[in-house]
Amino acid sequence: MRKEDYFPQFEKLLLPWLGRAMKSFDFHLADELLNAGISLSKHQIILLRILSMEDGIPQNDLAFITDRDKTSLTRLISTMERKKLLKRKTCETDKRVNNVFITQKGLEETKMAFPLIINEIDNIQQKINAKEIETTIKVLKQIITFTNRKELPITILK
Repeated sequence: MRKEDYFPQFEKLLLPWLGRAMKSFDFHLADELLNAGISLSKHQIILLRILSMEDGIPQNDLAFITDRDKTSLTRLISTMERKKLLKRKTCETDKRVNNVFITQKGLEETKMAFPLIINEIDNIQQKINAKEIETTIKVLKQIITFTNRKELPITILK
């Protein structure tokens, strides 16, 4: 059996292209951040952004929000604590719970990174027709509906 027989017409399916586009943008953005002297990973930026909008989130909730297992999230948070971007505090009412807070340095890094991220998105989107962008967003929302998943709370996406 030939390799292409395993994935017939894979090139004509929408969702694999979505994955490829996001991976390509991730690499592009990582290069742009590095060129700007910002040493944050995509996962660190996501966590900083969430905490910049709602600080003091329990670590277990962050695992759910970021769709990361508890072990990898703990490792990520530990790395970010060493960089002084975040801090963990034990919950006063439940000692088993760690709440995660963004530090002033983390907030400053977020404020430096996000204009660059928005600028890179704008640079790419300027090359795409506004009607195509509108249609793409509509289709992506349909995919979310068809997969029976709810969109993330808008506070996380702002």
